Amino acid sequence: MNTNLNIAINAAKEAGDIIMGYYKADYEIKDKSYHNPVTTADYAADAHLKKVLLEARPDYGWLSEETVDSPERLSKKYVWVVDPLDGTKEFVEGVPNFVVSVALVENGKPIVGVLFNPVTKETFTASDGEGAHLNGATIHCTTKEDVGNMVILNSRSETRRGLWAPFDGTFGELKAVGSVAYKLGLTAASQADIFASLRPKNEWDICAGNCIINEAGGKLIDLNGNQRIYNQENTLITPGLIAGKIEAVDKTLNILSGKN
Repeated sequence: MNTNLNIAINAAKEAGDIIMGYYKADYEIKDKSYHNPVTTADYAADAHLKKVLLEARPDYGWLSEETVDSPERLSKKYVWVVDPLDGTKEFVEGVPNFVVSVALVENGKPIVGVLFNPVTKETFTASDGEGAHLNGATIHCTTKEDVGNMVILNSRSETRRGLWAPFDGTFGELKAVGSVAYKLGLTAASQADIFASLRPKNEWDICAGNCIINEAGGKLIDLNGNQRIYNQENTLITPGLIAGKIEAVDKTLNILSGKN
């Protein structure tokens, strides 16, 4: 097994253990921005991941949601891209739809991806050319032929805001699940046909999941049809995203962009 993958798996699981020490317990919650909470658990997991991953690979760059960004990473061939707790809102609500997300990027391409759900113990893993796995078992993106039968994993907040209302009845089921990264893992593991977001996301939200989707035989694109090159100065990906089996992604893009 890829050594960097082993390092990422171990670090993600250790961070998950730290998070579980706070889950449904007392911790501090702050708002980084409107409806964008961060907790003591986020910071504690981030500090552990940064220490472990950079001690193992001191020459690599670092990009994390909970670390002040530095332009130093832009000149690095290898960069860790991390979200220590993707799905903080769900964590706060006690909903087990959150994961530790750890990715490694080489010259802009995600080559290692790990998602660990510390409640369910689901561990989604992938490394370049070695396939994607869930708890050690090989996983693949799958899809139904008819869009009207497809299950799409989408955002709880986007659903509440009515952003998906125009597509009611177009797809088989719009299933709202927390954590962008977790939705990508579930899609790679054939638990849905498509992941889609109508709003911008950051690199740390999707980088590990992008690697897993790729290795599961799928693809991830933005709503302009472009694949992401990572470790960009501007980490925000606009206007939204689609991921899953290639044919399903293409069909969904046509619908969401109004071409169908």
